[in-house]
Amino acid sequence: MAQVEATTERIIAAGPEDVFDALADYSGTREKLLPEQFSEYEVREGGDGEGTLVHWKLQATSKRIRDCLLEVSEPQDGELVEKDRNSSMVTTWTVTPSGEGSSRVVVTTTWNGAGGIGGFFEKTFAPKGLARIYDAELAKLAAHFGG
Repeated sequence: MAQVEATTERIIAAGPEDVFDALADYSGTREKLLPEQFSEYEVREGGDGEGTLVHWKLQATSKRIRDCLLEVSEPQDGELVEKDRNSSMVTTWTVTPSGEGSSRVVVTTTWNGAGGIGGFFEKTFAPKGLARIYDAELAKLAAHFGG
């Protein structure tokens, strides 16, 4: 099993604190940012950053649906980590300043991929597909702030 990683980023026309707060607002803003690949969204505990437990289904492809139960932590300022209890998947959102009144948001997801030929295809194609999904979410985040 090889580790698979998908990363995407975007500059958002809003301050880092506001952007981070929007991403960490699982009981409000966050659900509105999710593209069509996400379904069955439910906050089970908390709802604002650290200590939140949130559920959703992620349909990465027409045949691949992940049932995610995510524990949210904030290990350092500007960092939101979602660890899936149902798999090895970990998504890290990092928000940093990017000039006056703007933020850079980087989303990185890692997981333990399959072995063999299936693992080769997963490592080759899954990161691109997941990056497209997070690009759509970041576009909605930008639109949330008028961008």
